[in-house]
Amino acid sequence: MEVEEAVFGVDDETGAGEEAASGKRRFFSRLRDRLHKTREQFINRMDRLVLGRKKIDMDLLDELEEVLITSDLGVRTTQLLLEKVADKIKRQELKDPQKLRDQLREEITRILSVESSAWDPRSARPFVIMIIGVNGVGKTTTIGKLAHQFKSEGLKVMLVAADTFRAAAVEQLSLWGERVNVPVVKQKSGSDPSAVAFDAMDAAVSRGMDIVLLDTAGRMHTKVNLMEELKKVQRVVNRKDPSAPHEILLVLDASTGQNALSQARLFKEEIGVTGLILTKLDGTAKGGIIVAISDELQLPVRYIGIGESLDDLRPFDPEEFTRALF
Repeated sequence: MEVEEAVFGVDDETGAGEEAASGKRRFFSRLRDRLHKTREQFINRMDRLVLGRKKIDMDLLDELEEVLITSDLGVRTTQLLLEKVADKIKRQELKDPQKLRDQLREEITRILSVESSAWDPRSARPFVIMIIGVNGVGKTTTIGKLAHQFKSEGLKVMLVAADTFRAAAVEQLSLWGERVNVPVVKQKSGSDPSAVAFDAMDAAVSRGMDIVLLDTAGRMHTKVNLMEELKKVQRVVNRKDPSAPHEILLVLDASTGQNALSQARLFKEEIGVTGLILTKLDGTAKGGIIVAISDELQLPVRYIGIGESLDDLRPFDPEEFTRALF
């Protein structure tokens, strides 16, 4: 086992509250700007649809259905939203086409606010987060950004290179370890991933780590042997700590649209995903998939990625997201 060393610094907390608020405002502005492709595909088309309409009729609802489905909200979620709208119309609570936007915003916020166990990385020590997902979704980069965030909160973070199938993955994670100055547990390429995880758990306990971020292989989700490998890593970690892994986060590339939903479906069924990270929302018109996944799988979105910089991965806030989208 090889553990790359890192020196942990002490962050200056002067003006931290003010800086956090300013950072939140900046992130919202970036989020709004970078959702412009999804907004054009979804919200702007909806606005053009209701422009000049005096009443909500079947023709309008049929056209709205097409907008929702082609905006990657999927058939199931579209039907749910239309049923809510129809119910409001029936109750005479919704008559003005211009109010459709507010109604949909309210329903989408509700769908995205999936009830889940509280996200509390300080509830265990070490708090073990297993990161899964197919190749190409930005998994290793996401882990590096998460490490940066946790470290900036004063937590001691360890990265684990359990994706031993792809040599470049170990190298990439090591570079992230150097960049954000956290230790990396790794073995040579081709090693048993569960053996790497086993050693990492011992190292994390002995070194008093707060967070363990476990990178895993990402061959196609249809490969049975990959799922078995992930389950084995899960069992090994669980033997070391019966409460671990405390979170299993699935990283999805938002730009793949309905394919991301298919991946989420299978990983949840096979591995037991506890939360999602949506990456590449900045370059896609398919951001509506986030609503479809939340609705169908009832999984909370923990983080979203809207760019390349370290601070472009942020905790997901349903209200903030819908406000930026609408």
